[in-house]
Amino acid sequence: MSKQKRTVGDFLEMSLPNGKWGYARVLNNASYAIYDLMTDEAVEVSEIDRHDILFTLAVYKNAVTSGRWVVIGCLPLEESLMQLPIKFIQDEIDPEKFNLYNPNTGTISPAKKQDCVGLERAAVWDPLHVEERIVDYFSNKPNNWCEEMKIK
Repeated sequence: MSKQKRTVGDFLEMSLPNGKWGYARVLNNASYAIYDLMTDEAVEVSEIDRHDILFTLAVYKNAVTSGRWVVIGCLPLEESLMQLPIKFIQDEIDPEKFNLYNPNTGTISPAKKQDCVGLERAAVWDPLHVEERIVDYFSNKPNNWCEEMKIK
C-alpha cells in the first residue's frame, strides 16, 4: 500500500474486525474523532458528517500513513471540533495522584479524582484497539482497552 498523508479535517474509513465499516476524522494534535456510525457498506462523507462523535482520542499516525485507515474526503473542521477535550493522567507510582491534560495547549494541572471521572485517559491508541472499541460499542459489550484505562 502506498503511504497516505493525513490532513486536519480528513474523513477516514476503516475496515472493522467484524467486516463492517467505521469512520473517523483527523483533528489537531494527533487526535481523531470517531463517529457514532458503523455500516455494512462504505458511505459518503456527507453521511458521516451527519452523525455524532462517539469519542475523541489520540491515535498513532500509522493508522493513516500505513493505509490501514483510508482518507475518503476532507471538509474544514467545525468550531466544535477545534477544541479537543481535556484528558486525565493518573500517576502510576501514586495512583491517588491525578492531573488534567489539555491537548490544545499541552498544559498539565493537578486535579482530584472526581475531576477525572468521565474523561478519557491521556494515551495514544493503536488503530486496532480503536477498531475493537467501535465494534464493542455497537455490540453493547465492555471494551478491554477502556476497562484497562479506567480510573483505578
